Amino acid sequence: MAKTSAVEKNKRRRKTVANQAAKRAALKATIMNQELPIEERFQATLKLASLPRDGSKTRIRNRCEVTGRPRAFYRKLKMSRIALRELGNLGKVPGVVKSSW
Repeated sequence: MAKTSAVEKNKRRRKTVANQAAKRAALKATIMNQELPIEERFQATLKLASLPRDGSKTRIRNRCEVTGRPRAFYRKLKMSRIALRELGNLGKVPGVVKSSW
């Protein structure tokens, strides 16, 4: 089996989350509905547990689009602080001006 990078894993997780979102939401709504019988809610819990783990939105990790770095991530720019600094120094990020770095 070939090794996959963390960036590729994250892309695969995003696709899985998109595909599973409606099904997971329906099962969660069934589980939380107190008016349904306990057996039906328990069956929904089992179905939710049998779905792939990577279908959960919490499994997605924000990663830098440039380097793939998972830490110090700026959501607005979709890059890490290191990539932001390098590209900012080169003048490749619109609206970013070099100060006294």
